[in-house]
Amino acid sequence: MIYAVICTSAVLVSGLTLYSGFGLGTLLMPVFALFFPVEMAVAATAVVHGANNIFKVLVVGKNADRDLVLRFGIPAIIAAFAGAGALGYVSGFGELIRYSIGSKIAVITPIKLVMAALMFVFALFELLPSLQNLRFDRKYLVWGGLLSGFFGGLSGHQGALRSAFLVKTGVSTQAFVGTNAVIGFMVDMARIVVYAGVFVFAASASPIQPDQWPLILSGIVAAFAGVMIGKRWMHKVTMKTVQWVTGLLLLGIACALGAGVI
Repeated sequence: MIYAVICTSAVLVSGLTLYSGFGLGTLLMPVFALFFPVEMAVAATAVVHGANNIFKVLVVGKNADRDLVLRFGIPAIIAAFAGAGALGYVSGFGELIRYSIGSKIAVITPIKLVMAALMFVFALFELLPSLQNLRFDRKYLVWGGLLSGFFGGLSGHQGALRSAFLVKTGVSTQAFVGTNAVIGFMVDMARIVVYAGVFVFAASASPIQPDQWPLILSGIVAAFAGVMIGKRWMHKVTMKTVQWVTGLLLLGIACALGAGVI
């Protein structure tokens, strides 16, 4: 059952978000959170997201705009280290509230509240017309890289802001998709390095257990399949549909996570 949930989610989300440049980490992290502690769900999602971006780079990376990759990607990497370090700091805080709903024990922690708040804010980017159409000029690329990189390191929520900045630069669809893939890969590699240090080598944190890796690897393979399916069929799905589905799911998950239910 666990494998079915993870793999199905990875296939669907990876396929739907191939051309949008965002959504895989946003939606897959809460699915992992159903089975892992929240901080470990972020790390597991980073592994799947990073592997998926490697695959996307191989498929569409040749179309990336080198100038955009350097001007946006380098600041994003720097900020991703800071964001990932912030995650390690916040995850060390203890629980705030514990209560029961029938047989279910709900626990609210600072890291859950942070994640819930971020999900709620990024849901607004998908649902509110004024934010859906948010665009930034090329002269703000460095600031855009710093902002999206920090949130990418903290929670994996980098793609929506990255797309908002890059789509205004006037590049072709092929260059937009390729640039998104390359920069996303760069940020993922930066935060995975930090997560490894925080969650694997830090005495106060719990590493990904050996029995959890098959589940993560299954998610990676499923995400690869989603990329190939999305490449063939994505043109039949409107961006408006992807935004609304993503936004509504985020709102529901944010409420559940903030309430300590997941």
